Amino acid sequence: MVDGVRLMWLRDMGTHDALNLVQEGNDEFDIAGIGAGWAAPDHMVHISGDAATCPATEPEPVAQGGAPYPPLATDPAAGAGVKVVVIDTGFDNDMRAVPHWLRGVTGETDPLIKHDRVLDPYAGHGTFIAGLVRTVAPRAEVRVLSHFSRGGATWESTLVQNLDHALATEFPDIISMSAGTRSYAGGLLAFKVFNERRLSQHKGVALVVAAGNDGDRHFFWPAAAPYTVSVGALGTDWRSRADFSNFGGWVDVYAPGTDLVNAFPDGRFTYQEPPNIPPTLPQPRVETFDGMAAWSGTSFSTPIVAGLIAARMSRTGENGRDAAAALLAEARAQAVPGVGAVLLP
Repeated sequence: MVDGVRLMWLRDMGTHDALNLVQEGNDEFDIAGIGAGWAAPDHMVHISGDAATCPATEPEPVAQGGAPYPPLATDPAAGAGVKVVVIDTGFDNDMRAVPHWLRGVTGETDPLIKHDRVLDPYAGHGTFIAGLVRTVAPRAEVRVLSHFSRGGATWESTLVQNLDHALATEFPDIISMSAGTRSYAGGLLAFKVFNERRLSQHKGVALVVAAGNDGDRHFFWPAAAPYTVSVGALGTDWRSRADFSNFGGWVDVYAPGTDLVNAFPDGRFTYQEPPNIPPTLPQPRVETFDGMAAWSGTSFSTPIVAGLIAARMSRTGENGRDAAAALLAEARAQAVPGVGAVLLP
């Protein structure tokens, strides 16, 4: 394994429900012309980007009882009848004071929130994202799965199997995933197979993914793939692109992603990134959170777009893909010069 890439063997599992990606060879499988029994790169997919943390900043504490930002949608029925599955670190099922907009959200427990309420890096990422979906689509059914629970990363081959399982058991209308990676091979083969053999067969499911926080135009996968809705981040004025956001023709749309405020686990967090560690400070900064945080990144512009798709679905009756396509068409028609297509809550 070099720089987060290992070799992955491919085989055809026939009628088995698991995705056709495992670490052993089989002469019957041939995809994209690579030949039967060949190995392909298996990338490490991160909540964090390759060159910068994702989220673009570490969380900052906000006093309990504060209002979310962006503010709650004015339509309390937005998202009714729509299910959004969040693929992330998990959910804080032991939150001391659950904000009213999070009530009814379910999820697998976030293992990065320790029993003594010590918050590991990336703890609360899935909880914060679930809150953002609900601020835009208050009536959406939101389910958070824990698939980035070890250092905010997982193998591509493992991730697509988990996505496949989510399609088969959760029956989502929208999947929101704030993770990705760079690729030496011009894309992620496991995701190509996942789309061809699974996602494309689930009519109407929209896959919304983060564009990444490296601040450049290089492709970030799977966001750069044509079967995803890729989301970049806007700055605080909502009219310019955030400095940290990736950009380019492969990014479908930009949404607010800077200094957003939402639900976060109560607990004690030790910072891991500059400027909150030496040599800027004599020792790492430590903060106690009380249920709310401010955070920035394409991780958080992504669930805003997922929520907007859910809100449109409940309003128009469209499926996830049609609602996403309609919103993107509207955003392109009103593109912001120097930025691109923009969606605002």
